[in-house]
Amino acid sequence: MSGRPMSIVVLGLSITSAWGNGHATTYRSLLRALARRGHEITFLERDVPWYAANRDLPEPPFCRTFLYRDLEDLDRSYRHIVRQAELLIVGSFVPDGIEVGGWALARARGLTAFYDIDTPVTLAMLARGEETYISTDLIPRFDLYLSFTGGPTLDRLEREFGARCARPLYCAVDPELHFPATVRPEIDLGYLGTYSEDRQGKLETLLLEPARIWPEGVFAVAGPQYPETIVWPANVARTPHLPPDRHRAFYCGQRFTLNLTRADMAAAGWAPSVRLFEAAACATPIISDPWLGLETLFRPAEEILIATTADEVLAYLHHLPDDRRRALGQAARARVLAAHTAGHRAAELEAWVDEARAARTRGTVPFARQTGFR
Repeated sequence: MSGRPMSIVVLGLSITSAWGNGHATTYRSLLRALARRGHEITFLERDVPWYAANRDLPEPPFCRTFLYRDLEDLDRSYRHIVRQAELLIVGSFVPDGIEVGGWALARARGLTAFYDIDTPVTLAMLARGEETYISTDLIPRFDLYLSFTGGPTLDRLEREFGARCARPLYCAVDPELHFPATVRPEIDLGYLGTYSEDRQGKLETLLLEPARIWPEGVFAVAGPQYPETIVWPANVARTPHLPPDRHRAFYCGQRFTLNLTRADMAAAGWAPSVRLFEAAACATPIISDPWLGLETLFRPAEEILIATTADEVLAYLHHLPDDRRRALGQAARARVLAAHTAGHRAAELEAWVDEARAARTRGTVPFARQTGFR
């Protein structure tokens, strides 16, 4: 990048509340890193009751944050901010996202980007003819399509949907917030994640069934929106909501942590969860379900463990020597610190912005990119 700080405006799902969403964690780490690099950032968030009741960071110190009631309020109060921004980013799952995106594109004078933190879900919805927060008409109008998913999905975005410049911008971790602790872990296996119907079968197989088979073991599940109909084994501790500032303590208190992937994400591949990076930065050994591209992120058996059955999970819990368990966690931490911190993502965003800006100046569409993990 040229080195000159930019004025950046982000229209995103939420930064003030991490309740029931992973977007806030992603925005916080990325925008904090961008602020450290000198950029001036404004975040615009729709004021909705479920986040208003669970704001764990109401005033982020690294950016200006404004809440708007509806599109009319957004236009009346903040159109001048959007018009003056050198970079405008509209995120996925924004309420009334198509209307908001069209409004923002009509007013923006600087570079525009769509940040899809849910790319496989987005493409699956569009394939079914469902358009809620992004439409096929809007996609080609953005200068840059930033995707949580890499690999072949980037080619599909450009080939099938006309995205001008589809580039990966994966989630990341802030190493100042996530690092190992010296406490002795008391939980044998834990899981952190909002309820999702298409993940629940995996949670049943890879955590609840092992808990039933091994009643002496200690298990934990943290996250909101789980149905009351779920019967939790007696040795599974439940936390309905775990704010981001408690994630580190949760991970550091586990011998192993479980990573589960939504069906659309697993099918697309190359879509790491922020929980992977958080746990790895804490040097907590990870047991994960398999998905395409995972082996390009962590080396199986050396930096991560793969499981598809309860017996495989129990074999790790019972038979993996403790020195190897700790070495696996440390190896994963080294990998994350080398390539997957928020600082890395901020630098990558700057590079994609420079590329898109140059293409806009030339009146061309950029085509060269890296599609895998780096």
